[in-house]
Amino acid sequence: MTMKSTAERPAVELSHNMKPRQLTMMGLGSAIGAGLFLGSGAGIQAAGPAVLISYLVAGTLIILVMWALGEMAAANPNSGAFSVYAERAMGKTAGATVGWLWWLQLVVVIAAEALGAAGLLFSVWPVIPVWALALVFMVVFTAINLVGVKNFGEFEFWFAILKVAAIVIFLGIGGALLFGLLPDVASPGLSNIATDFAPAGLGGIATALFVVIFAFGGTEIVSVAAAETEDPEHSVAKAIRTVVWRILVFYIGSVFVIAAVLPATSGALASPFAGVLDAARIPGASTAITLVAVVALLSALNANLYGASRMVYSLSERGEAPAILSRLSGAKVPMVAVGVSVAFGFIATVLELLFPEKILPALFQLVGSTCLVVWGTALVSQLILRRRADREGTPLPLRMKGFPGLTVFGLVLLGVIFAVGLSAESSRIQLISTVLLIAGIAAACWAGARFTASRDAVRAGSARD
Repeated sequence: MTMKSTAERPAVELSHNMKPRQLTMMGLGSAIGAGLFLGSGAGIQAAGPAVLISYLVAGTLIILVMWALGEMAAANPNSGAFSVYAERAMGKTAGATVGWLWWLQLVVVIAAEALGAAGLLFSVWPVIPVWALALVFMVVFTAINLVGVKNFGEFEFWFAILKVAAIVIFLGIGGALLFGLLPDVASPGLSNIATDFAPAGLGGIATALFVVIFAFGGTEIVSVAAAETEDPEHSVAKAIRTVVWRILVFYIGSVFVIAAVLPATSGALASPFAGVLDAARIPGASTAITLVAVVALLSALNANLYGASRMVYSLSERGEAPAILSRLSGAKVPMVAVGVSVAFGFIATVLELLFPEKILPALFQLVGSTCLVVWGTALVSQLILRRRADREGTPLPLRMKGFPGLTVFGLVLLGVIFAVGLSAESSRIQLISTVLLIAGIAAACWAGARFTASRDAVRAGSARD
């Protein structure tokens, strides 16, 4: 098969009501979540200011992956996105495996985000217990996902606007602090960066790299949402161009300010944005940034539930999941797929509340490196499909520049990250667990395909008789 300029859509289609502005802000907002507002502190604790190197490496990789996904999504906007592209490039088992793997990652993260947002909100508003808040969040965002993609996109648009505004204000205050422009507040200068840039050496940078990669995870949801966007060929190109440079500016800029203001040993890194604002003597900073982090988590929960439901819907459309999962509501929403996706999140949330610090850490150990596998699959698929399209003379509405050199460079970068991860004890178990999970899913997908083929052959034979 080749990439096509128009998607092969099912007889009963998903709606195409998402606006280009919503797609752009979704791509930006999905990368600006708890990984930045909270996880950046963990990265600095692990590597010191040298965490900037980890962000540059991961940022370069995600730019290459987004370019590759953008090329394929513009040519074939499909709710299965990289799962569909992997199937066309490497076969049904590869496509089904990466689709189920990504779905599993998202439904685990949904539970973590509901609990995380509930815990943060409870810390500043200790009225409703954490378990009740978490369940309320799950119910509310399930409802949002069921009312139609246009409404979902509008929620994500305003969530992203709020997060971006918070970061812009933070960068302004942080810059004023570093340049000594705030009254009665001494500037820390760049002494933290200059005197002890890499306190933990290469090992710290490697450890921080996996924290950073997890923070960038979710950006690929733009390729999933392209299937429900108006004029996807042009919308995807605009979203990709906008997202990649803004991610680097916001991430690198924010982390630079935090690393310059807060030493790697500072306890304030537990909530790094609040720590910087406290250092700038901004009243109410901790409460304000905590509420922004709550919004960031809820935005990610909303987007991940959307992405999970669309992926399992696509798997169902391709015969890789039960047919009932492709049933659409009157609003053209895969309601059963939404229900199944959120059900796992409900179960994981309840179990985590019953057995604190046991369920989610175990699940994250399995799916923690999933985004690396998804990104690698996307690059390999683009390499194969672009060569196929060029060989057959298929026109593409969006072409990744620097092909194949940049695609190969992205794969080499991924290989280096895997090698570094396997050499570090802190990430080795996670990588091995993810590989074993992939092997299990692939075996199940292969066996399922064989069973379905055999069953269909028997039915065809019975029909002829």
